[in-house]
Amino acid sequence: MARKSTASNANGTVKVEEAAPEVSDQSIRELAQVFKLLSDETRLRILFYLALSEDGELHVTELCNRLGQSQPAVSHHLALLRVSSLIESRREGKHNYYSVRTEHFGELLLSLFAAAGETPKNKKYRFHDFVLNYTGA
Repeated sequence: MARKSTASNANGTVKVEEAAPEVSDQSIRELAQVFKLLSDETRLRILFYLALSEDGELHVTELCNRLGQSQPAVSHHLALLRVSSLIESRREGKHNYYSVRTEHFGELLLSLFAAAGETPKNKKYRFHDFVLNYTGA
């Protein structure tokens, strides 16, 4: 919660200033870890492909094909994203399917891509628990 402080100026006018809200050290560390993960081009591409996929999820083989990278390399990046709770996985047959965890990251991810101008207009984004219609600016 933000703190308020008051001060009087020479005219006797009371000025109320609102201090920035306090953030725990743990929250700062966790946020820094997320930004470290996002600083890698491959992981950003993975998140972009997952966010824009028709079904809201992709299997590892499809990600490997899109990225042009080996399965071990892609699986390493997926493991880092999964451990950080940015994505989640499910197994069906011999494929692992990955999707963005919307409750943690979906809206932020779409905002980042939209700010970069990479989000196609009139696109519908389907996540596990909601559908976001993006019509562009």
